[in-house]
Amino acid sequence: MPDETPTEFRNPVDDVIRGILGTRRTIAVVGCSPDPTRDSHRIARLLQERGHRVIPVNPAADVVLGERCRSSLGAIEEAVEVVDVFRRPAAVPAIVEEAIAIGALVLWLQLGVVHVEAALRAQAAGLTVVMDRCPAIEYPRLFGKDATVGGGES
Repeated sequence: MPDETPTEFRNPVDDVIRGILGTRRTIAVVGCSPDPTRDSHRIARLLQERGHRVIPVNPAADVVLGERCRSSLGAIEEAVEVVDVFRRPAAVPAIVEEAIAIGALVLWLQLGVVHVEAALRAQAAGLTVVMDRCPAIEYPRLFGKDATVGGGES
């Protein structure tokens, strides 16, 4: 039987991305900066404003957006659904292994964070992977300019 391991990455369809962003999630933001001018800080704030629980992951910071920073994904005591990555592509394979180990459901690689092999590894482990996309672009595109996460707890 031929090897059926995928060699090409494709982002999920819009309905899947809409489902990820449109449901209250616990999101670990890896590389979240305490500097409000940095993209990672701005996107983490946007995710909070949209109703998500954001856990910043940055070993060099104590608190970001009112949340205690964790040194790694493995240092998070609660369940994480989405791992949002603001790190260089070379760091992604190790982050994928951590995301798999903690039982994350989704790996989201921000704009410019592209690592096809690691994305395929995450998919093979059962994670939904969104790569080279940004929630700040996807929210208005999928929900309209002032969209927030749907009401009620999930």
